[in-house]
Amino acid sequence: MSVEQPVQTLAEARGVGARVLRGIERAGNRLPHPFYLFLIIAGLVAVASAIAALLGASTTDPATGERVAVTSILSGEGVAYVITSAIENFVTFPPLGLIVTVMLGIGVAERLGLLQAAMRGAVLAAPAWSVTFVVVLVSLMGNLASDSAMVILPPLAAAAFLAAGRHPLAGFAASYAAVVAGFSANIIPAGTDVLLSGITTSAAQIVDPEASISPIANYYFMATSTLLLAVVITVVCQRYVEPRLTPYTGSAADDSAEPLTAEQKRGLRNAAIATGVYLALLATAVLIPGSPLRGEDGGILRSPFMTGLPVFILFLFLIAGITYGRSAGTLTSARDVPEQMTASIREIVPFIVVIFTAAQAIAWFNWSGIGLLLATSGAEVMNEMGLGGIGGLLLFSLFVTLPALLLSSGSALWTLLAPIFVPMFMLAGVDPAYVQAAFRITDSATNPLVPMNPMLPVVLGLMQRYEPKAGLGTLFSLVIPFTLVIWGVWLTQFVVWGLFGLPVGPGHSLMLPSS
Repeated sequence: MSVEQPVQTLAEARGVGARVLRGIERAGNRLPHPFYLFLIIAGLVAVASAIAALLGASTTDPATGERVAVTSILSGEGVAYVITSAIENFVTFPPLGLIVTVMLGIGVAERLGLLQAAMRGAVLAAPAWSVTFVVVLVSLMGNLASDSAMVILPPLAAAAFLAAGRHPLAGFAASYAAVVAGFSANIIPAGTDVLLSGITTSAAQIVDPEASISPIANYYFMATSTLLLAVVITVVCQRYVEPRLTPYTGSAADDSAEPLTAEQKRGLRNAAIATGVYLALLATAVLIPGSPLRGEDGGILRSPFMTGLPVFILFLFLIAGITYGRSAGTLTSARDVPEQMTASIREIVPFIVVIFTAAQAIAWFNWSGIGLLLATSGAEVMNEMGLGGIGGLLLFSLFVTLPALLLSSGSALWTLLAPIFVPMFMLAGVDPAYVQAAFRITDSATNPLVPMNPMLPVVLGLMQRYEPKAGLGTLFSLVIPFTLVIWGVWLTQFVVWGLFGLPVGPGHSLMLPSS
């Protein structure tokens, strides 16, 4: 009888790769909680503003052409501002209202079972020849279900592969890589798009108070990425990862492979019909001449429709989720809807807590003039070194690698970086939406390499259903090929996109219109 080897943890794994990951894990664990991190940053902004004001630092406001001196947060005027503006800074911080609004709808759709049933149905209904592609495509769109996709889709993919007579770990790894490394890619605008666009808007307003970045500012690029990455991950899985796995001899069974019930199928059908009707009515309301949803000039890019897009996304998920719930029997009372909304908001309370200190740090950064000073100085350096445009964005995307490995929260990292780099690139003539896309590529692609991911133990446990001896080394070795290819292809797509001057989303080309 063979003796089973103990599961290898990250701390026990050997090799250069394991040592690097352990180093990243130790460094990341030393970072304070994001709440305190932004509190420290606010303190640094206050000290920096006092020193800059003492030295008489000033810069030219590109919007007005006026000379603006840095104001100290530690002065009497600054202290008064800190005290009187704290609540306003918090409640008017763009990401707060946007993400809360959208999560009201997405949470209902998820908790009533719509998202899980739709994902299971798509994978289980796929013909044998298309299983890999469908699994990957659905997994790439898993960010609609946020972090829960990590525990829903990989086991489902493994079960689908096993049912097709293929190695379940190949399906598990391909799905996990698509969910985590391709987190930003999607054909349907998700909560991530809403959250990041709000942070970008706040940062862009340091330079242009009227700036507004919509949740679909990266839509063209990310929708195309979804299809491109689905093909690439499929090829890597079938041509590289799966052939290198030893034949599977286990007998794991997984109830996630069970077919959808008649009620679930009815719910999905009715939800699809309701969604189609809603989208048709919305399109009609937007396209008819003189529609109140159009802008003053009759356009759509700058219009009440674009401004209110998060509200329309909210109703999209509410209509689909409620219709599914009523049809599938998961919604039994009208009282359940607000209860599910409450539960959804409860899940994002940690985000709201962090937002309080993040909003103060960014507001101080803006009010003191430190943000504008850094932006103008950085733009001058970029121009002198010829780093504007796509070349500078590529370097910025690569720069994101280290902080992305240390800070597992992408929204917290973008809240940290956006106030510095968005204004800097704007003053060099680059559209904020392109800067946001450059960040999202590296932040998403490096996600599987973040050792501090709190979902790792859960994911590992799910994988051990099919390979009990598997450890973190097994998971990383399977996922790293996908990660490197995703990152390389995504950066290549980004460079090509920029060189051809293609818009990343409606109204957002590489360079700002005034450049």
